[in-house]
Formats: sequence, structure tokens, C-alpha cells
Amino acid sequence: MKLLKDIIYGASIADVVGSTDVVVTDVAYDSRNVVAGSLFVAVNGAQVDGHNYIQAAIDAGATSVVCEFIPTVRVANVAYVQVVNSALALGVIAANFYEQPSKEIKLIGITGTNGKTTSVTLLYDLFRLFGKNVGLISTVVNKINTKAIASTHTTPNVLDLNLLLRQMVDDGCEYCFMEVSSHAVDQHRIYGVDFVGGVFTNISRDHLDYHKTFENYIEAKKGFFDALLDNAFALVNADQVQSRVMVEDTKAKVYTYSVNTVSDFKTKIIENRFDGLHVEIDLKEVYLKLIGDFNAYNASVAYAVAILLGMDSLETLAGLSNLEPPAGRFQQYASQSGVVAIVDYAHTPDALDNVLNTIKNIRTGNERVITVVGCGGDRDKGKRPLMAEIAARLSDQVILTSDNPRSEDPDVIIAEMRTGVAPQDYKKVLAITNRKEAINTACALAQGRDILLIAGKGHENYQIINGETYPFDDYKIITETLQNLNK
Repeated sequence: MKLLKDIIYGASIADVVGSTDVVVTDVAYDSRNVVAGSLFVAVNGAQVDGHNYIQAAIDAGATSVVCEFIPTVRVANVAYVQVVNSALALGVIAANFYEQPSKEIKLIGITGTNGKTTSVTLLYDLFRLFGKNVGLISTVVNKINTKAIASTHTTPNVLDLNLLLRQMVDDGCEYCFMEVSSHAVDQHRIYGVDFVGGVFTNISRDHLDYHKTFENYIEAKKGFFDALLDNAFALVNADQVQSRVMVEDTKAKVYTYSVNTVSDFKTKIIENRFDGLHVEIDLKEVYLKLIGDFNAYNASVAYAVAILLGMDSLETLAGLSNLEPPAGRFQQYASQSGVVAIVDYAHTPDALDNVLNTIKNIRTGNERVITVVGCGGDRDKGKRPLMAEIAARLSDQVILTSDNPRSEDPDVIIAEMRTGVAPQDYKKVLAITNRKEAINTACALAQGRDILLIAGKGHENYQIINGETYPFDDYKIITETLQNLNK
């Protein structure tokens, strides 16, 4: 049994009307999720103000309400708790309701524009190899040891996050590796959660539809490190100039990793091929099944975090050498005719540039690079011409197509992408709105040992068009198409 007075402890209370000895059966910030005995937290969100739904929550059975202003018209036998900031209070309340699970698990958060999913997945797989009980919170999937739970956001809301962590603790998990998005920091979705470590991978243009400016985006990422406690570590990429900004106000102990500069954890690329990386990590050579410079960084993160968590260096390197890349991250398929297809989640200018430069550095020079790429609807429009410019500059043939257009017209998105193509590259760019048709055309154009890059959706097995979600899997479509062409 949980009492309201225990759940709201530490929530910066300004005023209370009613008894705080009431029993709370559940906590909700969406009135549609309220059940009998719920505590409803009225949060003023980016799109909806929960204060407008206080009465609806009470009608649904809520017996207590947390809000930033107490309604003038109140319901008898309902407790009203006024707080300074409901979103912050929700984090405290969620942690209290689920009995502070983040204090019972070693939680590592990884933030950055690119590399979050790969890094947390590598760490999850690595610590499973160590025989540890581990949790994973990622864009692709959440896991409690081997149990998979569907993921709806890069970082869950703070209620779901604390519930996940409680389930992990109850299932014996000692570690959890999670992605921390800029949205999550800005919306206080990780407020009240204790991390033993935070990692910064890199930062480049993304989510400006939400943050409006690149400076705001940086500041949101920085907020994660500002909140780390003095018993935590902050691991940052020494090759990124913004790393200094990220940790300038942190209380955590700062460590660095790098590929190109001096750092606490240094990785040197010896050879980069389509079958993997030969690298030197902390002066020890190791072969990895991962491909590309960007994965040298991801492997460096996994190694450094493992060492900072007390793992053995040689055991960690041996484990890393056995790990496969996550689905949709430079995922390869080689056809019988020799065509190499690569499916990658690259959906930002920097990520696309990294993937295409990786291909450029590995290719022998005779193969053509054919890129299929689109941009998502209802997202940062400013990156659309940048994505097309990069694809055209670094590819021999480009097919602009639909990604997840959502509520936008995909032809308009493609037209906006086209504006970034340089005049000398016009002839190499096609536009085919239907994504399956675009992939099929790329396969038909490929000859010999040409390289096909299908960028933007990676692991996603759906396409969102006009608010409807349809099954769509880039990897499945391209493998089936190439197999049929070889028959």
C-alpha cells in the first residue's frame, strides 16, 4: 500500500488541499490512463496542458491530483497538491512510486546525435557475454535480460522508465544501458533518475523542428551531464569540440575516448574492410565484426564503459571481437552476383556522410555506389537539401524516395531535398516516390560488385503515411529483390 504523502515526498510542494493519507493505486499523467484510486499529475506539456483534464481524471476515478495551480472548483474527498513544476514533480513521484529502482541498478545513459543505439546494444550484448543480468532501453527494443519489450520512444516517459527499471531490478538486473534523447532531457523524462555514468557520442544537426536552434539542441544534451552526481562518471568523445561544453558544469568525474586525438581510452584504426575492423584499443590489437570509422567510436565507448564499470580489459576485448552490429546499422547482404547491399539507419546529414565515406574508403574504386534515401515528414525540414547534397556528392547514382512522410506529401519532401543537389550532380539523381519501387530500381541498376546503400530507416519494419502505419522492411525487400534477380 502506498500513501500519497510518501509518493509526493521531495516534490517541491507549495500547497495542499485535502488529506495526504489517501491510498494511491497508480500514477498517471494522461487522464485516459486513470483507474480507480489513481494519482493524476497535471503536466503542461509541449502539445497538451494536463490541467485541462483534471476533472476528466477525477471522473475516471482519480482520488488525488498534483498540479501547478489548484482549481477554484474542487471535488470533495479529492486531495489537491500544488507544486512548482509538475513535470519535475512527476519524475520524483514516479521514482517514489516504484521505490527508487535507479538506485538499485547500475544505469548508464548514452546521448548524442548518432551512435546511441549501437553503443547501448553493444554494451548490452557484451555484458550478457560476461554472464551478467542486463537491461536495455533503446530506440529499437527494450529488454529485461532476454525478455524483449516493444519500444515506442528512444527514451520512455518517466513513469514507464521507472516501471521498466523496477522490473529489471526485480528480475535481478545489475546493469542497464539506455539511450537518452535530447527530447527526454528537455521534457524532464529522466528527472529523478540516478545514473552511475553518462556518455556523449557526438552532435550534429537533428531535431531542429523541436529545438529550433542548434544551440538549444546542444544545451538539451548538456542538461544530462549537468544533472549527473559526483559519484558518477561522464565519458565524452575527445574528437568532438562540443565535448568540452557538455561537461563544463558536471559534477561527475570526466573521462575521454577518441580515435584521432589523445584521450583516456584511445582507439586506432589499423584496417577498415567490409568484413570488419582491425583496430588497436588501449594499445591492444583486436578484430571486430563492426564496419566503419563510426563503429570504431562505438566500440571505444563499449570498451571504456566496461572498464569504468570494473571489467577486465582482455576479457572485454575478447567479448567485443564476437559482437555483431545491431540490425539496420550498416547491415550487409551480398548477392550471388557480387552486389553488396547495405541497410543503415542514417537519417541525419552527419550519419549519411559517415556511412558514405566509410563505403568510399573501403571500395576498391571500380564499384559504383547507388544510394536510396529520403527524409521523414513532420521533422526538421532544413536537413532535407543537406541529405540530398551529401548523397549526390558521395554516390555515383542517387534515388530520392519516400521515408516516413507522416502527414506531409512525399513529393514535396523530395522536391525540397532536390534543392540541395549541386548542378554538376543533377544527372545522377532520380526521384521515385514509392520506396519499394525505388529499391527495386536500385537493384536493377546494380551490376558486378556495385554497392547499394538504402539509408534512413534501418531497423524500422514499417512506413508511416498519412497517419497510417504500413509494414515495410528495407532489409527484407532488398534481399528478396536481389535474390529474385539472381534466379
